Amino acid sequence: MNSTTVFALVFAIGMIAGLRALTAPAVVSWAAHLGWLNLQDSHLAWMGSTAAVAIFSILALAEIINDKLPATGSRLAPPSLVIRSVTGALAGSGLAIAAHQSLLLGILVAIVGALAGSFIGYQVRHQIVAGLKIPDFPIALLEDAIAIGGGLLIVSRF
Repeated sequence: MNSTTVFALVFAIGMIAGLRALTAPAVVSWAAHLGWLNLQDSHLAWMGSTAAVAIFSILALAEIINDKLPATGSRLAPPSLVIRSVTGALAGSGLAIAAHQSLLLGILVAIVGALAGSFIGYQVRHQIVAGLKIPDFPIALLEDAIAIGGGLLIVSRF
């Protein structure tokens, strides 16, 4: 796989983190656990462990549930943007390592993707809800499906 394709996928996994912060590292963890991504002999080898898969999966599920609660803060608040950037960087670095590409570039590209995903995801969800005059809940569920399905599609390319 050429470096342009790798970094397009790294950007995309960052965007997934922008939609759902913990889905991106969860799908990378699952991919490493299932042998889709080779993170062995790297500083991210732990992501393929059963414990990491369980922890990331539980946290991702909790985030999906929390997203539907009325008291949940905006994904555009600074703490949320930092978290999404960090989880995007983690997921993106896993993809870069698996593809034998620059770790630093993988981190930077994934952070840009996470920020883009945060802002674009917020705007698209808000515009759909306001434009169609429908409740947020079904659109939030659609966003969950896009994040999970998109994340799995991205890691399956490796």
